[in-house]
Amino acid sequence: MLEFPRWKYFLILIVVAVASLYALPNIYPQDPSVQITPNRGFAIDEALRQRVDAALKTVSVTAKAVEQDNGNLLVRLPDLDAQTRANDSLRQALGEDYVVALNLASTVPDWLSKLGARPMVLGLDLQGGVHFVLQVDQKAALDKRVDAYVEDTRVTLRDQRIRYQAVERRADNSIQVTLADAADGQKARQALAAALSGSGSASAQVVGASALTYEVAGNQLTIRLPDSELAQISGDAIEQNIATLRNRVNELGVAEPIIQRQGDDRVVVQLPGVQDTAEAKRLIGATATLEFRSVVEGNAEDAVASGNIPPEARVYYLRDSEVNGRRTPVLLNKRVLASGDEMVNARVGVDQNGLPAVDVTLNNIAGQRMFEHTSANVGKLMSVVYIERIPQVTMVDGKEVRTVKVREEALSPTRIAGVFGKNFQTTGLEKTEADNLAKLLRAGSLAAPMDFIEERVVGPSLGKENVERGVTAVVYAFLFTLVFFLLYYRMFGIITSIALLLNLVIVAAVLSLFGATMTLPGFAGLALSIGLSVDANVLINERIREELRAGMPAKAAIVEGYEKASGTIFDSNLTGILAALSLYAFGTGPLKGFAITMMVGILASMFTAITVSRAIAVLIYGRRKKLKSLAI
Repeated sequence: MLEFPRWKYFLILIVVAVASLYALPNIYPQDPSVQITPNRGFAIDEALRQRVDAALKTVSVTAKAVEQDNGNLLVRLPDLDAQTRANDSLRQALGEDYVVALNLASTVPDWLSKLGARPMVLGLDLQGGVHFVLQVDQKAALDKRVDAYVEDTRVTLRDQRIRYQAVERRADNSIQVTLADAADGQKARQALAAALSGSGSASAQVVGASALTYEVAGNQLTIRLPDSELAQISGDAIEQNIATLRNRVNELGVAEPIIQRQGDDRVVVQLPGVQDTAEAKRLIGATATLEFRSVVEGNAEDAVASGNIPPEARVYYLRDSEVNGRRTPVLLNKRVLASGDEMVNARVGVDQNGLPAVDVTLNNIAGQRMFEHTSANVGKLMSVVYIERIPQVTMVDGKEVRTVKVREEALSPTRIAGVFGKNFQTTGLEKTEADNLAKLLRAGSLAAPMDFIEERVVGPSLGKENVERGVTAVVYAFLFTLVFFLLYYRMFGIITSIALLLNLVIVAAVLSLFGATMTLPGFAGLALSIGLSVDANVLINERIREELRAGMPAKAAIVEGYEKASGTIFDSNLTGILAALSLYAFGTGPLKGFAITMMVGILASMFTAITVSRAIAVLIYGRRKKLKSLAI
């Protein structure tokens, strides 16, 4: 009896409806755009719009629309050529006050976006994207580590009540300690050897801290780092920065990024399919972090005016304190109580006044250090230093000159109201800054600053050609298959073509829904899955024809054809899925894209070939009481 469960019809209808809905955004093209993001202190207002209009007129570009989007100004343009000319003009006109970046703006209707429907993510070779080359400042990483040793040396000598005249860093990265009494030489040596290799020391977090050498000559104590450790510190800075960049890219939600080392001090970052390139550059390139320091007692303004700054102090200026061109100074201790690379977690919250804040969790070492400090300094002041390196591009003689501006500002000092350790809260930030800082701290602090030395936006022109050719190949393959099946299998050829079309819709919907990246290898995986789907339908149709030739009634031949072919189809597709899983598990980049597309395509082809085509066949032939032949 030719029957098909009704619940399977409902299942097919649901799959068709959902797949069509989530594949629909792919028919909406993206607008080439330029995104303008204000730096701190600047806003998006009517004056900015007028500057944008003026800059566009100078290069004879007419924008499709200029709209505000999530704190950015988005200039939609008619084509890629207009996008390039507008980008160059706006960069020169707006200068360092705003971040100008290329963008591809979505045109998907709001009602689709609210349902979570979005276009398929295309790879760098299909949609374009951003390509960055960053240079790691290894000297800064080395300076940071050695300075940590210097500060820990001072603290250890004070804690052990060993009098000293000076603790200085030498040009060869050794540390020279001048003691007040030569008789304290061995005592100082033993105290420093125990402290600098102990778990409570900030500098002891450096691999090989126990390998430090100590030389005592009179009242001079010299601490040396082996050359191997200096080289390892520089090398580790690259590796930590790469790991941090991966975490930061995860915050952006970029699919299949390429982050790899280039040479001794460079990192290549490729972000395919990124639309918000300004946000990508800000999160990737920023080294914004926090440093918690205690306030040194004394009149900071008098110290700056006289130049008589306490040896343990450093001058910082309070944020947003400029009045008549002068900023308020503050004296902070050179010793860092906790820094960004010691953060375990950070999330945006609110303080007791309902203002934006960042709730911070430190690791055990920094938490213990903070606990010891606050236990002994309740009622005293502590401040937060906000450090940010801002990449800048200026035009000199018609050429782009890239520089980096380092901004170090202290937040208003607060009084330590009680003892705290690993968990505490920092305030004094704006909402946007609190969001960005929490993301950066969650992703991890960079071991060394990085500067953009190359920035390229891979335009979608070549990718557009690849997409068009890929789509053309799929369309022609589908039409060829349709004609062949119509001529060779007649009515069952139409059923097969409908199943193939639904297979393509399901694959597009799944890839769009889960944010998988479609690349050129992905197109190859899609073509292979279509071939497997065709193979499955051929097996079914040939099995039905074989049963008819054996003299089996028409309806029974349909049942037997699907039943006997299903096992073979399942077995053959299972081997394909296992191969795709292996490629995904052991492959990288393009191979993973190929594997994902192949797996989704195989699963969709099994559903459409075995279930959907059978449901259509039952609808056509199921109610015919005297069915003597099949159009196959």
